[in-house]
Amino acid sequence: MKLLQDWPRLVRRAWSVRLAILSAGLSAVEFALPFVAPERPSGWFAGAAVLVSLAAAGARIVAQPRSLP
Repeated sequence: MKLLQDWPRLVRRAWSVRLAILSAGLSAVEFALPFVAPERPSGWFAGAAVLVSLAAAGARIVAQPRSLP
């Protein structure tokens, strides 16, 4: 493996990275929710995390424009 030269720009601009971070956030909420609000039903954030993870995988294989500002 080789790190790309413009990786800081890629991390800020790539949809696959944004969606992966969103998925991680949803998973963290699903983990913390029973401690913060035990009366709330769980599972919704886990389901959303799965969908966002699938979207991130799809975004990873779709060509994204190189001409981003």
